[in-house]
Amino acid sequence: MLKMTGLAKAYITSDIKTQALQPFDLAIGLGEFVSVIGPSGSGKTTFLNIAGLLENHSNGVYELDGQDVSKMSDKQKSAYRNEKIGFVFQSFNLIPELNLYDNIDMPLRYRKFNAKERDERIMKALEQVGLAGRKNHYPTQLSGGQQQRVAIARAIAGSPSVIFADEPTGNLDSKMAQGIMTLLQDINASGTTIIMVTHDNEQAQLAQRIVQIKDGVLSEESPVLTQAIA
Repeated sequence: MLKMTGLAKAYITSDIKTQALQPFDLAIGLGEFVSVIGPSGSGKTTFLNIAGLLENHSNGVYELDGQDVSKMSDKQKSAYRNEKIGFVFQSFNLIPELNLYDNIDMPLRYRKFNAKERDERIMKALEQVGLAGRKNHYPTQLSGGQQQRVAIARAIAGSPSVIFADEPTGNLDSKMAQGIMTLLQDINASGTTIIMVTHDNEQAQLAQRIVQIKDGVLSEESPVLTQAIA
């Protein structure tokens, strides 16, 4: 579903050019779980932003579902993000003034689902992450792990083809992180593609493939044996 050929990214100012990503080739198929690892500042988030249509690449070709991304208008990119992509961030990005139900409801309203379908999607997503009984709670009433589960529920409520997760366990203790990784594995097992940036090599090993980025250079992918978390 995702194919990058000779893709590169450079940031250019009036007096300096910074090559964030050197040219690389990468293909990720539908239903894969891929971890992207590397040290801070290596280009991982830049890669994820480009893959998730949040940022433009500088050179090369990026095809998403067979479409050349460079030929898509901003409106088309926005529509694709809303309909087919889910995002999970390290900082949860929940709206503190809204309860869990409404946090998940907001992006569904943009897609103009009717009230009945929105309710069905919200409750199904909350049940999947184990928080259906707390739909009226607010983010500040939850632990960090529970807030991340809400963020995942928000991502899956729209039935995305792919979820981009940027350090989804970065703010969690090991027990909470373990729960989030189990949840992501379950979502992937249902057919959703997951591309996860992480600094945790142990968690990276739970994916089907590993992509390493260092100093903007994407190394060979390392196949791993998918494991279930005990």
